[in-house]
Amino acid sequence: MDTVSRHYDQLLARHYTWMLGGDLTALVAEQTRLLRDLGVEPRGPGETAVDLGCGPGNQTLALAALGYGTVFAVDTSKALLDELASHAEGNQAIRPVHADIRGVLPAIAEPASAAAIVCMGDTLTHLPRKADVTALLADCAAALAQDGRLVVTYRDLTRPLHGADRFVPVRSTPDQVLTCFLEYVDEETVMVHDVLHRRSGATWTQQVGSYPKLRIGADWLAGQCAAAGLTLERDETGPRGMRLLAAVKKGRPPIATDAGRRR
Repeated sequence: MDTVSRHYDQLLARHYTWMLGGDLTALVAEQTRLLRDLGVEPRGPGETAVDLGCGPGNQTLALAALGYGTVFAVDTSKALLDELASHAEGNQAIRPVHADIRGVLPAIAEPASAAAIVCMGDTLTHLPRKADVTALLADCAAALAQDGRLVVTYRDLTRPLHGADRFVPVRSTPDQVLTCFLEYVDEETVMVHDVLHRRSGATWTQQVGSYPKLRIGADWLAGQCAAAGLTLERDETGPRGMRLLAAVKKGRPPIATDAGRRR
């Protein structure tokens, strides 16, 4: 994660909200609608949610708006956590956590205590190895309460692009242009090269940074969720061309007594 964290610190963090369209209020409203549609709403007062890889707060603020009593917002970027804090405006439900998402859940959430965990915005592909994904899903399953929900979005990079298709325009405005170039390293990794052009007066400057992403396939991830004890509810192409996976930790079925009653 050091390479990813360094790339965000040096290039992406200060432009992240702009990269997503520049209107955080609209992004939060969009995520609130999406999470509500996925059934990610508290069932009672004071419930806990966790946002892994929270960025500037698209999902964190949405979870707070949905009524969660505590929302742990985890990110390795202090700049993005600071931006989240500025938008949260003292919202007592939001608890920023400056940490790697690997291994953080046992430190912030008691077993079977979280009603919802989200890991969105392509965060999952930032993990160094597939074994880290498997371990994270196991941590999610342990932290989720019965009938608690997990939502993941990510880019499926398993099918390689070729030639000019490897140059992906991200966003352009009159004074700023961001393009990324994909370099397929091996079966598990693609190197993402972000190329940012900025204009000051008549002068354009270029900044380039690179970081690796995991190539995670939908079938593989669904299998890992099942192995962790999570039941898939949705597994589809979601907004902005990303994959969306929603799973639930099913509660234990009722036990039949000799008298035929349930308990």
